[in-house]
Amino acid sequence: MSDGYAQFARSPLGSQLVKQFGLPNPVPLRRWKSGAPLCDSPVLVFGVTSTGMATADGGYAGAVRAMLEGQEIGIEAPGEGGEDAPRLGAVVADLAALRDPGQLEAFRAVAAPAIKRLARNARVVLIGTDPDLLTAPVEVATQRALDGITRSIGKELRAGATANLVYAPSPLAADEPNLPSVAHTVQFLLSGHSAFVDGQPFRIDENAPLPNPADPQKPLQGKVAVVTGAARGIGAAIVEVLARDGATVVGVDVPAAGDALAKVVNRVHGSALSVDVTAADAGQRILDHCRERYGRLDIVVHNAGITRDKLFVNTDADRWGSVIAVNLQSILTMNETFLSADGLGEGGRIVCLSSQSGLAGNRGQANYSATKAAIIGLVDALADQVADRGITVNAVAPGLIETEMTAKMPFATREVARRISSLQQGGLPVDVAELIAFLAQPASQAITGQTIRVCGQNMVGA
Repeated sequence: MSDGYAQFARSPLGSQLVKQFGLPNPVPLRRWKSGAPLCDSPVLVFGVTSTGMATADGGYAGAVRAMLEGQEIGIEAPGEGGEDAPRLGAVVADLAALRDPGQLEAFRAVAAPAIKRLARNARVVLIGTDPDLLTAPVEVATQRALDGITRSIGKELRAGATANLVYAPSPLAADEPNLPSVAHTVQFLLSGHSAFVDGQPFRIDENAPLPNPADPQKPLQGKVAVVTGAARGIGAAIVEVLARDGATVVGVDVPAAGDALAKVVNRVHGSALSVDVTAADAGQRILDHCRERYGRLDIVVHNAGITRDKLFVNTDADRWGSVIAVNLQSILTMNETFLSADGLGEGGRIVCLSSQSGLAGNRGQANYSATKAAIIGLVDALADQVADRGITVNAVAPGLIETEMTAKMPFATREVARRISSLQQGGLPVDVAELIAFLAQPASQAITGQTIRVCGQNMVGA
């Protein structure tokens, strides 16, 4: 649904009142458009060495520079920007070598004046070392500080700008590990694909990325993807984005949604399968359909979900059980089939839909929040079990997304939920779909076992 306040804030009278009274000022976000550049130029790229010196080259910063050069994006080195310098499209800082809190000053000295020069819808991306790979308390503390810095900067930025963090493998080896995966993730975060992803850490492991297809506009070319709950809303957007990126998509939904499902999949030349995901044979029917039609299954997106809201003390067994069955038990049951010998193969992807409610809980949604919290635990545990097969398992946790469901929320509740994110607005179904499509790419092999929020850095559950 449309955001009436945002439209008013962009009007001549509204913009005057917003400025006069310091009201929230949500701006149109820079989302992906065909033919648009990765981001605005120039981009400030720098690193900080283990001695606390700012540098323009080397390490992950060098890999990011090479990626930007390949995209024909202008690059600025530290110290080059003066009073008359142009607005920056992004700031990327490689802080993976920092091992002492005192070294953070070198980052502040370069980044603070640069952030003042950011253009609308700009990006700030920090690169650090995963604290879980370190042991010395001072080193762990220094790298964990980057999380707080990133989230704070994200809450200070305005005009659609975002800040995110990429935690990489330890760079203490002679060659920084997994440069391609780090650069690939930074590329996503700089792009319009990440418009509603803000204040999030992405952890990169040591697994080398699988090569994406040669066509950069079709990173899922040749893949077969299944999306449950595909007839409308977020599910329909996932179908469209996966197909846009080259995948052949099988949309799954309940028989009652058959007409709507057919319209969605017909637009992308996919196929529809009417299946109740709670059926004992749902997983096998889906797998058989993919094998018979396309000879393979590569990507599974567990999007199907329902709500049956009621205060916990008033929730009966039917309301409780139906939500558990659809949102959680169906995933566990179907995964047994999808992860069998005839299911997902090398490079397979499972992406589950969690929710902000799974992180923070919601009044009247104990059943729903239970399932969405369970999914966070599920992907964390399952990822390790299937890692040796080259399969990744992740979850995305949407915040307020503008759908038919949010349109039915009480007006005041909906308005507050929109404004308490750093981006001061709700997201769109396509924002969730873009993150899922990124996680499904072969080049995202090094990201697994994670739950990543797509919420505009909503304060709820932060």
